[in-house]
Amino acid sequence: MSGRRSRSVVRMAFLRCSHGPNRHHTFHVTTRICCPAPVSSRSLRSPQVHRCNPATGRGGMARRDGRRLRRLLHAAGWRRVTCPHRQRGWNMAGMWTKSSRDGKKGGRRERSFGGWCAAFPRRVLIVAGLLCIVFACAASGLSERLSVGGFAASGTPSARAEAWAARFGADRPELVLVLRPSRRALDSPAVQAAGRRITERLAAERGVSRARSYWTEADGALRSADGRSALVLADLSGSETDTARTAQRLVPRYTEHGGLFAVRATGPAWSLAQSTEQARTDLVRAELIAAPLTFAILALAFRSLAAALLPVVVGGLSAVGALAVLRVLTAVTDVSVFAVNLVGALGFGLAVDYALFIVARFREERARGLVPRAAAQASVATAGRTVAVSAGTVTAALAALLVFPFSFLRSMAYAGMAVVVLAALTAVVVLPAVLTCWGPRMESLDPLARVRWAPAPTIGRDSPLWRAVARAVTRRPLWWGAACMLLLTVMVLPFGHGRLGLADERILPTGVEAHATADLVRREWGTPPEGTLAVVLPRADPDADKAALDAYGRRLSALAGVRGAVTVTGRYVGGRRVGEARPQRALPDPHPDRRARSHLRTFSPDRRGRGTVATVSMVPDPQSERAADLVHAVRGLPSPGPGHVAGWAAQVVDARDALTSRLPLAAALIAAGTMTVVFWFTRSVVIPLKVLAVAALSLTAALGGIVHVFQDGHLRWLVGDFTATGTLDMTIPLLLFSVAFGLSVDYELFLLSRIQEHYRATGDNTEAVVHGIARTGRLFTAAALAVAVAMGALASSGVLLLKELGFGLALAVVVDATAVRGVLVPAVMRLAGRANWWAPARTRSPRRRRRRGPQPLADPDTSAPASAPVGPGQPPVGPPPTPAEAPQQ
Repeated sequence: MSGRRSRSVVRMAFLRCSHGPNRHHTFHVTTRICCPAPVSSRSLRSPQVHRCNPATGRGGMARRDGRRLRRLLHAAGWRRVTCPHRQRGWNMAGMWTKSSRDGKKGGRRERSFGGWCAAFPRRVLIVAGLLCIVFACAASGLSERLSVGGFAASGTPSARAEAWAARFGADRPELVLVLRPSRRALDSPAVQAAGRRITERLAAERGVSRARSYWTEADGALRSADGRSALVLADLSGSETDTARTAQRLVPRYTEHGGLFAVRATGPAWSLAQSTEQARTDLVRAELIAAPLTFAILALAFRSLAAALLPVVVGGLSAVGALAVLRVLTAVTDVSVFAVNLVGALGFGLAVDYALFIVARFREERARGLVPRAAAQASVATAGRTVAVSAGTVTAALAALLVFPFSFLRSMAYAGMAVVVLAALTAVVVLPAVLTCWGPRMESLDPLARVRWAPAPTIGRDSPLWRAVARAVTRRPLWWGAACMLLLTVMVLPFGHGRLGLADERILPTGVEAHATADLVRREWGTPPEGTLAVVLPRADPDADKAALDAYGRRLSALAGVRGAVTVTGRYVGGRRVGEARPQRALPDPHPDRRARSHLRTFSPDRRGRGTVATVSMVPDPQSERAADLVHAVRGLPSPGPGHVAGWAAQVVDARDALTSRLPLAAALIAAGTMTVVFWFTRSVVIPLKVLAVAALSLTAALGGIVHVFQDGHLRWLVGDFTATGTLDMTIPLLLFSVAFGLSVDYELFLLSRIQEHYRATGDNTEAVVHGIARTGRLFTAAALAVAVAMGALASSGVLLLKELGFGLALAVVVDATAVRGVLVPAVMRLAGRANWWAPARTRSPRRRRRRGPQPLADPDTSAPASAPVGPGQPPVGPPPTPAEAPQQ
């Protein structure tokens, strides 16, 4: 140390505790300080070791010189912490810790938000408890305001055509009742009278705009092939949520009191109502499965029941807050009922991740000898920063879903973004306060303490197994990387024949009424209601354009895949007219909602009553490629005036087109957001590109897994029984990719933070990769198991959408945390070498431009060889010197 009057430079200060558990430890700080105040040579030449008085906790330095040295260290950003064993302040003979890496003003932990939360834990916990109560009150009544449906694209030609078809009574009926007389014939007078009464009573119900049946229309198409059952079709008014609530109110009334008939129900409205009820039941079951299993995994990983409760705190607060946000969003937009399932699974999974990473870092800081408050501050300054960056990446990936015209995807994006942001805030605000208060008891309540014969590995310590794996991979990176790529390629192969569709009643278990009755209609009637296309011709005159309509009907019936066509001029099969057709007339607008009226105003028929509908019965499945070709053929067929094609097959085609047209924009947004965040985090050009490539490959492998299981119908013994429809709902791969991509980058950032710390300290890329894998391997294993259980619990759902989402997320997390993080990433980083950390000089941070050499390790218990290269003005890397070796200046 130097005592010149104009400038005082403190290079090293050695502080030693002479009693307690740290009595053999020498704590050292290294910095360079410029100060105009002089420091006497008597106090700065000799007393580099100051011993603590056990009685008073104070050291032997002169009070005046001690104050000056404290001011110098304080000005450089070093902060005094309390005595680990006396819980009181040390006076110079204590332990000091650096709060910021460069000692700039404003970088102090006490002045940072996380440091403030650790400094005033009781205030933070009180405010968090009050906010939790407020959020719980605000979320009340959410279930009554959630919407159902939203799987079809909005603003498409088929959506406008549906509004037109509804005006002419040719839209798809929302509720279908199958009536089967118990003893009498279908055409007996008593049965006919009872059928008319049921139809008229249904038409008079609130929420029903129109009802028709075999007995009121005399339409043979509404009678089954065996002549023993008949259909009653009802058009319900309002949105999908309104129709589902109407069906939920009406169906039990008619099925339980059918009179002469045994009544069964199906249709889109009843399917939505039953899927909503099934999802609520499955949510409770998933939580009962996931909660105890995840808690057991965390208890074994942390070796402490007290520490295992921390993810529960984070997950509970974030989930309650996210539900409150959804309650507010229901006032301005539609929020799907399935968003609640996503909030529970994703919120708990992220809570496990964030809590594991911060608590692991907290334990490392405690192992250094820091008291709980200082350890919590250090954890937030390191792992907390990574949590914030990770949350930003996951939020950006979910925000890309907003570009798609599916209300289901948008509501899931809102729910996901809300729970991610709140989970990160809870982890960096509430968790440090809990650790500060609960820190001394964090190692208590080990569930296996009595049966453990040797110290168990602890989260945050090096894993010998993962270190051996990393060593093997880095010795032969090309072989291991090629083997992992081959495995992922095999998993990707099923995705090549994946087909996208829309959800229908088959997403429900086969025993549910809506699904079972729909299967009955397919068997008995051949062509279900969704197998019909309606071509609305608003400018065609049924009287003046008879010849044109007759020719149009013939052309329609001659198309490949058409069973028959019907217009006002007759019925047609195979290009020939085979019979008469009943006249059609325009009906009053059954959809009073604003959106439907806006479509009708755009294409309103003239006052002379022109307009008609031609219906087409299809042979292929509405979601097949043949049906899509048929829709394109019908739209391209010359018609008498402008035509609008409505029907389930047309909605599927338009939804696919809307998805493929917006997919490049969403991919660009995800790539740009991820590369920006990762580049800012690592200051590297190569690593962001590697992160995108590896994440895309691993997640495509997960998509191949769900195609193999759910589209092709394999592994029912693992995920439970379901109906393989030959397609995947097109919203699920998008949602799965966004959520899993965020989680993948989440793990990548935590791994990179460890590798980067070691690389800056040693300059050895290979050793940094091995160190990062060894330090995070056990942590990622525990996190992946916990998240896989939380997400995989959704696979127990009876709703196929939730089953696909849960299985896909669990598979993606397991593959990413094992094969990708353990093999592929170290192999790629080993092959890239020092190029991993290359960046143009102008893009480096000012601190990196000033100090190009390795930087001090954030992991205090990691030592590097004394011969490691050091930058100019930096201390030697290696164990701290003894007091006798302290420099004398």
